[in-house]
Amino acid sequence: MEIAVLVFDRITALDAIGPYEVLSRLPGARVHWVGLQPGPVRTDSGLATFVVEPTLAELDRADVLVVPGGFGTRALIEDPAVLDWVRAVHETTTWTTSVCTGSLVLAAAGLLAGVDATTHWAARELLAKLGANPVAERVVERGKIMTAAGVSSGIDMALTLAARIAGDEVAQAIQLGIEYDPQPPFDTGSPEKAPPEIVELVRSLT
Repeated sequence: MEIAVLVFDRITALDAIGPYEVLSRLPGARVHWVGLQPGPVRTDSGLATFVVEPTLAELDRADVLVVPGGFGTRALIEDPAVLDWVRAVHETTTWTTSVCTGSLVLAAAGLLAGVDATTHWAARELLAKLGANPVAERVVERGKIMTAAGVSSGIDMALTLAARIAGDEVAQAIQLGIEYDPQPPFDTGSPEKAPPEIVELVRSLT
């Protein structure tokens, strides 16, 4: 099973690494870090984390496509080469997925026209402008497209996807293997739960 993860400058690391930690454990999985140019890309926190191999020109199909998010997606949604590639690879996939603002790229490519989808809460308005129907859910599955909300929700998406691909037992074993048992110290993980002043603080930083 060939899994293509689109990587780019100013990507959010966990958007890609979270799904990778889950999906790379699927039987027969091979994960490819795919990007415009060969070499490393820098995350939105400044780390040079992912090394592109292969490039978009070298990979034209995948069983699973993962489009992570990050501030770099704002450039991608206006990049014809990226959008053409996403559309072409989507034609070959069994599953096309996104994490966080990666759904903006799917929408800009025309894959979410009138479709329920999720993204980081601060990007819902932009997702709507790109033609999707934003919903405040952590993971949204519509046909072969699966979108995840912000950052950490990529792990939830990947576990859901693992269950679709290999069955619940395999997905549960992967969850146990990575000891994904979140117990956060605060219940402020969505704008619906966080105090207004915290929501505004985060808005001022994005």
